[in-house]
Amino acid sequence: MSVLGILRIALKSLLRNKTRTFLTMLGIIIGVAAVITMLAIGQGAKNIVEEQVNSMGTNVVMVYSNFNRSTVRQAAGEGNLLSVEDVQAIKALDQVLYASPVYNSWGQLKYEGNNWRGSIMGVDADYFFIREMTTSRGDLFYPSDVENGSKICVIGKTVADNLFPDTDPIGKIMRIRNIPFTITGVLTPKGQNVMGQDQDDIVIAPYTTVYQRLLGHRWRVMSIIVSARSRDYIHILQQDILDLLQTRHHGTTAEEFVVSSQTELAETASSVSDTMTILLASIAGISLLVGGIGIMNIMLVSVTERIKEIGIRRAVGAGKRDVLLQFIIEAVAISFLGGLLGIALGVGASEALGNMMNWSVAVTLWSVLLSVGFSMAIGIFFGWYPARKAANLNLIDALRYE
Repeated sequence: MSVLGILRIALKSLLRNKTRTFLTMLGIIIGVAAVITMLAIGQGAKNIVEEQVNSMGTNVVMVYSNFNRSTVRQAAGEGNLLSVEDVQAIKALDQVLYASPVYNSWGQLKYEGNNWRGSIMGVDADYFFIREMTTSRGDLFYPSDVENGSKICVIGKTVADNLFPDTDPIGKIMRIRNIPFTITGVLTPKGQNVMGQDQDDIVIAPYTTVYQRLLGHRWRVMSIIVSARSRDYIHILQQDILDLLQTRHHGTTAEEFVVSSQTELAETASSVSDTMTILLASIAGISLLVGGIGIMNIMLVSVTERIKEIGIRRAVGAGKRDVLLQFIIEAVAISFLGGLLGIALGVGASEALGNMMNWSVAVTLWSVLLSVGFSMAIGIFFGWYPARKAANLNLIDALRYE
């Protein structure tokens, strides 16, 4: 008998009892939908992390003093080893495109009757290129403003919304710790970073002004942010910066400096996301396994119910191969149709979950193919034993079966 004829017989057998066929599919439908939904959630989380890491700048290297290794200097108020001269030296390296000192602080921000406590950052003009920052209104500050120690600043959207809810902040004078600063621009919103911090709750001013006007002597802790010319040379650049700092600061060791890259952060975040995705998909995959067991159970019942039918088919010339193929095709058809319905349910559930929870989800082609392929494999695996049992039935016993 041809495969097409066997397929036709198998489908007729399934349609003969539609309710049981659908209930058998249900485990596969739920399993495939669960796998697609979990993978969509995991991929969405990974995409969010990658976007947030990229929003912090491309090819970025961060340089810090390792205070845990500088306890003696720290006790003397000299825990910070880095200086503005180090920034200039780093900027002279071949693979460096931009470099900027960074001073971080917090302070009370005031405009007329409005108050807000926000993050204050002192940087060079290169910082905006490194972090790929732009303004939605107004302008950034320039190298001349840094050289002159101008009392100007740009603010994030969060600060603008809280201090200037009904006013255009451009050109207004805001007080930072009672020192007047003129606002030149409002930064384009970036949202939260990978640590959950609001990147728009920020005031950025020239580092010379922040250093002289806002920071006390013992709190002038500086880090350096660097942009490499190419991502391919980031690891080489990290080592070059470390060697340079040790040469400039005699008596120090490599352990007294931390030179990290955005690439490392991205790789770590991606690894965590991949692990979470695999974990979620594995948990969802258990329901596919349960669905496969359901298929085997129903197929075994079907074999028992159709023993006499199998005997008659064998008596009129059907071979073991024909019977084997019929029951395998029935199991695969259940898995395939269940997989298709599961795809529709999984895509719908992913979209609904994303809308209800305001969460990014991403249904990918490979997750759909994986789910359907796995469901087909489940059908073949769990359909083989009942099919083999049906094919090996003794012809005389099958004809006598009541």
